[in-house]
Amino acid sequence: MQDTDTNFKRHTITAALPYANGPVHIGHLAGVYVPADIYVRYLKSKKEDVVFVCGSDEHGVAITLRAKKEGVTPKEVVDKYHTLIKDSFEKFGIDFDIYSRTSSEVHKQTSMDMFKKLYDKGVFEEQTSKQYYDEKSNLFLADRYIIGTCPKCGYDQAYGDQCEKCGSSLSPAELINPKSALSGNEPVLKETKHWYFPMNNYEPWLKEWILEDHKEWKANVYGQCKSWLDGGLAPRAMTRDLDWGVPVPVEGAEGKVLYVWFDAPIGYISATKEWAEQNGKNWETYWKDKDSRLLHFIGKDNIVFHCIIFPSILHVDGDYILPDNVPANEFLNLEGNKISTSKNWAVWLHEFLDDLPGKEDVLRYVLCANAPETKDNDFTWKDFQTRNNSELVAIFGNFINRAVVLTNKYYDGEIPEKGELFDIDKETIEKVKAAPQKIANALDAFKFREALSEFIDLARTGNKYLADTEPWKLIKSNPNRVKTIMNIGLQIAANLAIVGEPFLPKTINKLNGILNFSGKLWADAGSVDLLPEGHKIGEAELLFEKIEDDVVQKQMDKLEATKKSNEQEVQAAVTKEQDAAPVEVNVKAEINFDDFMKIDIRVGTILEAEKMPKSKKLLKMLVDTGIDKRTILSGIAEHYSPEEVIGQQVSVLVNLAPRKMMGVESQGMILMAEDTDGKLRFVQPSEKVNPGSGIS
Repeated sequence: MQDTDTNFKRHTITAALPYANGPVHIGHLAGVYVPADIYVRYLKSKKEDVVFVCGSDEHGVAITLRAKKEGVTPKEVVDKYHTLIKDSFEKFGIDFDIYSRTSSEVHKQTSMDMFKKLYDKGVFEEQTSKQYYDEKSNLFLADRYIIGTCPKCGYDQAYGDQCEKCGSSLSPAELINPKSALSGNEPVLKETKHWYFPMNNYEPWLKEWILEDHKEWKANVYGQCKSWLDGGLAPRAMTRDLDWGVPVPVEGAEGKVLYVWFDAPIGYISATKEWAEQNGKNWETYWKDKDSRLLHFIGKDNIVFHCIIFPSILHVDGDYILPDNVPANEFLNLEGNKISTSKNWAVWLHEFLDDLPGKEDVLRYVLCANAPETKDNDFTWKDFQTRNNSELVAIFGNFINRAVVLTNKYYDGEIPEKGELFDIDKETIEKVKAAPQKIANALDAFKFREALSEFIDLARTGNKYLADTEPWKLIKSNPNRVKTIMNIGLQIAANLAIVGEPFLPKTINKLNGILNFSGKLWADAGSVDLLPEGHKIGEAELLFEKIEDDVVQKQMDKLEATKKSNEQEVQAAVTKEQDAAPVEVNVKAEINFDDFMKIDIRVGTILEAEKMPKSKKLLKMLVDTGIDKRTILSGIAEHYSPEEVIGQQVSVLVNLAPRKMMGVESQGMILMAEDTDGKLRFVQPSEKVNPGSGIS
């Protein structure tokens, strides 16, 4: 088979460092870790020299916020989640050569050394600027420590760097009514000094390196880089006023740490150092030799850091290779909604491993088949079930089981000899020979969905071959023909074992045990002589089991409970806000006669009434206004029961613009009078009148 990687002697493969303030979910797996692991396993099957590095990203403001929320130290937070993430990856089957962490001493020193080297070269620009400072907490506030109202959508819990409701990028100065996330106080502006990396100085080089030299990059990566470069780059601060992180190693920088996006990518280098030390390797050949290939597997939210900022830093350092490719994926949604860690709308890896033991490869298969390679994609539990039952069980598993069972039944588990080849045999063999190269071509182009499709097509070829030739019908009438059929069927099974390992490693390990088959490499795939005549295979075992409805229903019920909990929290917050709203007692602003004449108040009759769920104050009423029958919500539930108001005639402001409250549109306002004791009373006619009678 042709080797497509002859230009490189070795490969340095990185997977985005997961942030150690929470567990890993399926969005992370689909976007980064499953494709990276598939690609590395493929390269290793070709006997390529590869190091696959990752580790926990353990610095930054989000860690300190989590620590404050949980009432623990940042170290306790990162220790907890580093262990959880590392264990989950290992159980799931992501085969890193090393999984390190950015709180290690080797990482701290590596990051400080790189910063100091650039500092000594005069790369950084020292700038003094005014930043928000919390006088009560006695510290400068990083962007995530500042909360205020978004100027673009009005959301009152926007962060100083981003509004999570509308997705807008922000700066702290743009927030309306900024507050400290630590004390709740209004911060003040105070001068502070930081060291900026002048991104603008490297704009011409970046344009040539990316836009001219790397047009082969995925469209989403290339397009995002072009957008950033076309918009112009600005200096970016590489230091922060925090007490958690890597200290800035220059005089006058006491109390400051390196910006997390300066030190985090260096974690790839420091992790490689650790791996090299443990394995008697020279780490520098993987990072500084031009014959080494650097690949970053990331999600689309990290493109700018891995394609513009980190390469610029490596370029200025001068000693390092630059990424040859950055195959970033889009986002994976869950059951039609965006995955949200804050709302617990996710399938967490550690919970999946507990809930569905032995289904790791099923999840790998589904996430690869649904990989968000060119656009955001969706994971559903029904699709998980369907792909398992219709593809893994009915196609791949069924073929292997048939081939192994029949071989044990007819030949005591020994591979029979091939005889005369018929057209169907020759056509099938040609498909077997072509399949490994098709899969390799797709993997080399980072088209993992296409590669997986070619793999399952090979299993489909085997399944169809046995179904079409029907050896169970020929065994008595033409036993020699059956020998040829079963030999070819088992050669297909052996090929599936080679090309399937990157996708389904635990399953293929089981298959290798059944076939008594090991030691073959990618270059061997495509042959129909992998299992010699007389080779003894083992007994049949099911590779996959059907997933029943109750299994996926349990997972869907779990998500439904999360959805209801989130809705209850939102409603509780609305109710709390309504209950806390102060009563307006002052005389309102003066209006003119023309404004008054716009008001349309009519007598209405309340026909139906009920309490609004989750609200102490609101009644939902159906009111006959004489014009129509409309729904009106009114905050009178603490003064009247639904039974008391039915039949009452009331004064209704009928031309008030509709307003949505707690998901229900209120189409008017019922006028009330408040006694001195705080009791609300209806403003109503002294005697019964027809609904719709005007009040003037």
